[in-house]
Amino acid sequence: MKKKNILKGVLFVGIGASIYGMLATFVKMAYHDGFTTSEVTTSQFVLGLLGLLILNAVQTVTSKQKLPLPSSKEVRMLMLAGTSLGGTSLFYYIAVQYINVSIAIVLLMQSVWFSVVVESILTRKLPNARKVISVVIVLLGTVLATNLINMEIELDWHGVFWGLMAAASYTLTMFTSNTIATHLPVFRKSMVMLAGGSVVVFTFLFFAQIGPMHFEGLKSIYLNFTENTEHIHPFNYSIFWTYGAVLALFGTIIPPVLFNIGFPNAGLGLGSIVSSLELPVSVTMAFVLLGEQVFLIQWVGIVLILFAIVLMNLPSKKEKEISMAELS
Repeated sequence: MKKKNILKGVLFVGIGASIYGMLATFVKMAYHDGFTTSEVTTSQFVLGLLGLLILNAVQTVTSKQKLPLPSSKEVRMLMLAGTSLGGTSLFYYIAVQYINVSIAIVLLMQSVWFSVVVESILTRKLPNARKVISVVIVLLGTVLATNLINMEIELDWHGVFWGLMAAASYTLTMFTSNTIATHLPVFRKSMVMLAGGSVVVFTFLFFAQIGPMHFEGLKSIYLNFTENTEHIHPFNYSIFWTYGAVLALFGTIIPPVLFNIGFPNAGLGLGSIVSSLELPVSVTMAFVLLGEQVFLIQWVGIVLILFAIVLMNLPSKKEKEISMAELS
């Protein structure tokens, strides 16, 4: 039974990661069609929240037993954790405005070593040698995967900054979502977290697109951050029926649900290894659908990052002995 559950977990996490890896390519296509970051994120979260409301209602009606409800404290904690979910999408989508999808996903995967740093701070313990080696390999792989050694390449610092911000937010999401209200049904928990993320997205929509149209004071504040005013215009509702459904399914419904089902079965270590599938999937999608050029040296860097993730999450000798003892 245990083996069957692990297999199920790996399958769910793998599918979820692969689907999530396709997301940035569709975001880039939406940008090419003239949609703004605010419109992309708003459509994704509104339709995602609506989809989860429907799924939660169906699950509540069809369930043979009464499903647990979150306490008021758990609702607050989940919504707070969900703000990092909104931040991850927002920062990631801003990044792909300035840099290629293949480079943006590499920056997002810096969450691998960000999590090591956060874990060390929380536990007040230095990481072991294997984790340190893994971090060094990730950094080396990042240099190759972003093609930094090619002096002709120009990386927009805006894209790099927002890509790293997305990685930091993603790290926070991983740490919070796996520890808060784990007893709740998947749809219900995801719905509350998404509501928290929606607050971030709606705030950005008002600040970056809708607000500056109607309030000169807000517009003058906004212009302190950027000189670009092209996206200060009425909301283009066609995003909902052109890209919104795909973005919601691939970004806020399917992957979180599959991760919430898969991680408890696969375990955090094995799940993290499998979830790294989003890196090669994202780069491949960008190559096939967007025609982004990916050099051999970048693939070498991607392989190094994947190797580091596997190395970091392999069980230690002590953990293997404990597992063997439990099985016997």
